[in-house]
Amino acid sequence: MATEITLSLCLIVRNEEDALSRCLDSVGDVADEIILVDTGSTDRTKEIGGKYTDKIFDFLWVDDFAKARNFSFSQATQDYILWLDADDILAKPDREKLAVLKRTLDPGTDVVNMPYLLAFDDFGRVSFSLRRNRVVKRSRNFRWVGAVHEYLEVAGRILNSDICVTHQGKPERDSGRNLRIFESRLAKGEVFSPRDLYYYANELYEQGLFNRAVESYQKFLATDEGWVEDRIAACGRLADCFQNLNEKDKALQYLFKSFAYDVPRAEACCRLGHQFLQMGNYVQAVFWYKLATQLKGPNGWGPRIEACWTWLPHLQLCVCYDRLGQYELAYAHNEIARTYRPQDPQVLHNKKYLEGVLPAAGKIEPLPPDGPLTGNGEETRLQ
Repeated sequence: MATEITLSLCLIVRNEEDALSRCLDSVGDVADEIILVDTGSTDRTKEIGGKYTDKIFDFLWVDDFAKARNFSFSQATQDYILWLDADDILAKPDREKLAVLKRTLDPGTDVVNMPYLLAFDDFGRVSFSLRRNRVVKRSRNFRWVGAVHEYLEVAGRILNSDICVTHQGKPERDSGRNLRIFESRLAKGEVFSPRDLYYYANELYEQGLFNRAVESYQKFLATDEGWVEDRIAACGRLADCFQNLNEKDKALQYLFKSFAYDVPRAEACCRLGHQFLQMGNYVQAVFWYKLATQLKGPNGWGPRIEACWTWLPHLQLCVCYDRLGQYELAYAHNEIARTYRPQDPQVLHNKKYLEGVLPAAGKIEPLPPDGPLTGNGEETRLQ
């Protein structure tokens, strides 16, 4: 029988008075100690943190997240370390699962990774997620790497857990902070790694600097290095950049290029479907949306846009088949979309419309047509 492990919770914080209690309350008493590293708060963050722990440390901010996180890990004293940000929480079922994990974890395990739920749709369902290494054995002395978009460099026995961490943050209070850090590093003559080039491009993209983002994404892909999921994502972002720059041929070029790195992802197929739908090439749009419905999600760690793997291609197939006059197929795909989003106004509108144009089928209650079908036109903004 496994002996219950002990757990240090490590956070780096700055001006988190609105979020910190929510985060720490969500963990409850699962953590055996809480380490708070403050990087320069000017609000009540430290005062609030003091209600939960006396292990609060000051760290001079030097524009390097990895250094701050490594310092927080150096203060931990328990068997394993769990890290969170102040705007993360553990939902009650996940906190209960973590308590079970403490009692049952094989002490030979070095790392536990967990899904990170980053965004939710209007109906409360997860819309964007990825995996991150969350719990590590302290004695292995794993290190954080990267001044911005830092990551844990780990090895050994890794457990893939279903315990989720939920992000409840507000939009970035200083949306240009990471870009300033990157550009400060460039100004000092630092040579960027392939990973740096990718994340620098992401920051440029988020600021709407599409031409500069294109240059950095292309430099990243030209290295022929880096995580395959980052390469695939870079192709998608390049397609988005060129779409914003009104260079649709280049957008298509990079969507197809993404297939060189691995089997097609539903995200790329939905983007391609959207491109052809916009051009009025409905048969080609159907091909790509239909392919998206047939794919199995990769088992890897890459970012996953749930809509592309579930309801979105069916909603768009409904629109395409309507344009092609194939109303029964349009209705069938709208019904599939409705299984995922039963209260979606677009889906319900389509249902009513199609029931009006298909009374002859004998299976559908006739209703008066209620205007054209509506679909989702946001694929070009999918991340």
